[in-house]
Amino acid sequence: MLNAIAAAGPDPLPRATPESVGLTPARLAEATALLNRYVAERKIAGAVGAVARNGKLAYLEAVGVQDLETRAAMTDRSLFRIYSMTKSITAVAVMMLYEEGRFRLDDPVAKYLPEFKDVTVASTGASPRRPAREITVEDLLIHTSGLNHRTSQEYRRAEVRSRADTLPQFVAKIVRVPLMEDPGTRYRYSESPTVLGRLVEIWSGKPFDVFLKERVLAPLGMVDTMFWVGPDARARLATVYAPAASGGLSPIEIEAVPFTERAALVEGAVGLVSSVPDYLRFSQMLLSKGTLDGVRVLRPETVDMMVANRLPEAIVKERGGTMGWAIANVNVVLNPAALAYPANRGEYGWDGSAGTIFWIDPGLQMATILMTQSSPANPDSLRQRFKTLVQQSVINW
Repeated sequence: MLNAIAAAGPDPLPRATPESVGLTPARLAEATALLNRYVAERKIAGAVGAVARNGKLAYLEAVGVQDLETRAAMTDRSLFRIYSMTKSITAVAVMMLYEEGRFRLDDPVAKYLPEFKDVTVASTGASPRRPAREITVEDLLIHTSGLNHRTSQEYRRAEVRSRADTLPQFVAKIVRVPLMEDPGTRYRYSESPTVLGRLVEIWSGKPFDVFLKERVLAPLGMVDTMFWVGPDARARLATVYAPAASGGLSPIEIEAVPFTERAALVEGAVGLVSSVPDYLRFSQMLLSKGTLDGVRVLRPETVDMMVANRLPEAIVKERGGTMGWAIANVNVVLNPAALAYPANRGEYGWDGSAGTIFWIDPGLQMATILMTQSSPANPDSLRQRFKTLVQQSVINW
């Protein structure tokens, strides 16, 4: 299952045959065939998938092309805009500083960012009011702060997210927009990890991108994960495609400032570019409870806390009752029977809005990554179909 294309870069983990880690090659071959079929049907331009089990790389396949015009082949070294998969990396940086005693999870954000002392809550038919309680650091980590999503009309009108702004300027803008609800009362997926990036700067005394590189990316050997793609790596950046009106695919650029240019705003929510091998190493670190290749990034107890559901039961029910949410900025499976694809209780993961996704199953000791560059992010349920075939490959539970 480790094809010749995988030689484009160093192996992210030690290699193993699928059979030696309890996976059936036939099902994994079907997963590759599925990806090739999506390419042939012009639903995606290309994709890279990987599966690791018991700390070994059992599957790594690249299909299709990075760019339909240049016909540059997709490889394991291809780079992808991972958007919201950035959030989990930000959470690791935050929790490293938590271990150092720089803050408590129940600390008010205003303790470190005084701008948050004056936040208000939107009130239907009335003037904004004071929140019932302050926003805490944990609220930012689990999206119960009352902050809104970057694409919301409220934030667009206020120009909250401009990639020309610095992190302090971003914070100054976001606090001027009233919260959508009182902190702690509802899960609302939001820009809070970018606020966390600013907190990392305050707690560490370093720019967020510098801290991330020095303390997370470099120790984990994530050489292809970055906030912008320099000239030497641009040929490896996959193009984002959307369905064309005439059929097939059409290239699009989602951002006003493309990822090939250095933006002033270093976004902990959506800012990173990465590769499948890099994110597999990150996932394996979480699966190994904070350690990779003898390097400890987090304590096992911290990782356990990070990947457990932190939402109150009432908010879990409001989200449908199937998934919880964890400090690691991941969905946590609570009721696998309610899902439309195979999963196990305690499995966790998240995705990105341009076609990337990861799943980590502690019970199976398995990590799965799938990356494309497409909008919408999940054309014709590709993620669920790929995940189903990978899950069906398990023969040794």
